[in-house]
Amino acid sequence: MTPILNHQDIQHKIRRIAFQIYEANLNETQIILAGIQGNGYIFAENLKKILSEISPIEVILCKVKMNKKNPLEGITTSIESEQYKDKVVVLVDDVLNSGLTLIYGVKHFLEVPLKKLTTAVLVNRNHKNFPIKADFKGISLSTSLQEHVSVEFNEGNYVAYLE
Repeated sequence: MTPILNHQDIQHKIRRIAFQIYEANLNETQIILAGIQGNGYIFAENLKKILSEISPIEVILCKVKMNKKNPLEGITTSIESEQYKDKVVVLVDDVLNSGLTLIYGVKHFLEVPLKKLTTAVLVNRNHKNFPIKADFKGISLSTSLQEHVSVEFNEGNYVAYLE
């Protein structure tokens, strides 16, 4: 395993992405950070912390629950769809691999009228099988299909690896 981002790198990327989200939503009073359960949600929690420090925007966290191996099984969210209706939603995950998880996450949110929907990822692998892009990304990597990127959010020690 080769480390590609250490704790300090990841903290810097989270802060930069938070500023980008704020700049893209300057006129909003409220946004929804919808983190895909697991690392996507932890990443969203970190973004919320920084956004709350740097902006007056009210940030509502939403946990997106899905089976990443089979997203057709259905998706649920920790908040009711009425809470994100006509709002700005940022769908958050740790790594954009094929795009499968994000595209089904986007599909779920498009069942309700939204003001705006964007995506944020820590690592974009550039191997998409679906027409989805990361609007906000920490790092873009050109990797081989055999390589795997994993992110670990351990207390006080965040790291991203290329395996």
